[in-house]
Amino acid sequence: MKRLRAPRLPTFLRAPSRVPLLQVVKTSVATVLAWVVAVSLLPSELPIFAAIAALLVVQPSVNQSFGKAVERSVGVIAGVVIATLIGLFASNQAWVILLAIVVSIFFGWAFRLSPGSANQVPISAMLVLALGATTPGYAVDRILETLIGAALGVIINVLIVPPVALGPAERDVGLLTSELAASLERLATALTAPQSRQQLDGLMIQARLLRPMRDAAEASVRNGEESLTLNPRKSAHRTRLEYTHQLLARLSPMVTRVIGMTRALHDHYDDSLVEEPSIHSIAGELRRAAHDLRLLGPVSANRPADEPTPTAEIPVLTAPLTIARPHPEHWMLIGSLMEDLRRIHEEIVGD
Repeated sequence: MKRLRAPRLPTFLRAPSRVPLLQVVKTSVATVLAWVVAVSLLPSELPIFAAIAALLVVQPSVNQSFGKAVERSVGVIAGVVIATLIGLFASNQAWVILLAIVVSIFFGWAFRLSPGSANQVPISAMLVLALGATTPGYAVDRILETLIGAALGVIINVLIVPPVALGPAERDVGLLTSELAASLERLATALTAPQSRQQLDGLMIQARLLRPMRDAAEASVRNGEESLTLNPRKSAHRTRLEYTHQLLARLSPMVTRVIGMTRALHDHYDDSLVEEPSIHSIAGELRRAAHDLRLLGPVSANRPADEPTPTAEIPVLTAPLTIARPHPEHWMLIGSLMEDLRRIHEEIVGD
């Protein structure tokens, strides 16, 4: 018998991954608490604005929650004020609601409000005119209600284990470090062994993949910095994040240099290159640079950020490298490799 499978949602309705369970719990707690507090303080109406505010304000980081709270509050206050002013000068008819919506949309455009605030202004104006046009004090209560929900959303996000996104940042920077080292080793191998055109093309493709890895690492570090902003736990993680950020700043130019070295080899390679007297010495320095680069690594539990960088054990280019006069067809390639290798050495040691 065939097993029946539950129907799956279309791809455009499905997120790439689930929101963390902790985020769901915090959102639920904030929404329930906002409802209860708003009912206690403003018992005249159902606290829909408070629940919506708390629901939207709980974000992956405290800084984002604070931003959403301000965004939501500004949108609600502007919408309520617009609805109140229009209600004073127009009768209670359906077209008044449409007028308030249109005015609110142009208000958000004129003041260049963020999408969250710009959308909230017409929604609030519409709800005030549709639900509270005949209720005294309705507009003021909805503003207070929103402020209660937004404040509780921020407070809950602060009190219940504020998330710290250091793991992805260290992981992606670590992957970039390892791949840069591997690219240097592949380049060293290509210099000392005959290469086919297909192998050189593959080497170039692998080097170009460093750019998206760098972009992913930069995005992860930005998320890590975002997660620590206004976070009460930031003092315990700031040093690790600063080291990861500084390491990425040193790796970023290396990506450009490694791609440039690979491009130079790809474009100027010929079979006689392996016979150059100094090419094996350059390959050896590339392998030592790869070794030193791996020693940098992101901060881990085994090596705190304040520990000196261990690259001083076997640093690259510590002794003069004698370059014999190369063949006229190879001098440009060898010169460019040596210059990029020198700059990689400076970036590894932090000069």
